[in-house]
Amino acid sequence: MPTSDVLPSRVRRSLVELGRGINVARRRRKLTSAMMAEHIGVTRQTYRRVEQGEPSVAIGTYLMAMFVLGLEWSSLERSTDPQADDTGTALGIAALPQRVRPKRTPQPK
Repeated sequence: MPTSDVLPSRVRRSLVELGRGINVARRRRKLTSAMMAEHIGVTRQTYRRVEQGEPSVAIGTYLMAMFVLGLEWSSLERSTDPQADDTGTALGIAALPQRVRPKRTPQPK
């Protein structure tokens, strides 16, 4: 089963938009796709798949393309920050014990 068949449509659209953004940034900088592929260290076919938003391309390849173009990805870093994980925080609070008791230490005989 192809990867794109199991992806939620929202994820698929985000990848396509990311690829389009990388394509526009490359053309604004007057770089060819062959030049980008060389800078990133991938084949031209793989770079073409980046610009198409293919989900089977490694995330490192997308990030390297953004790095070469000087694009910002700090929002990605912020979204995975444990301090910004509201759901994880709520789950952590829900899993807290009702009572906390000190551990019993064995008494010497």
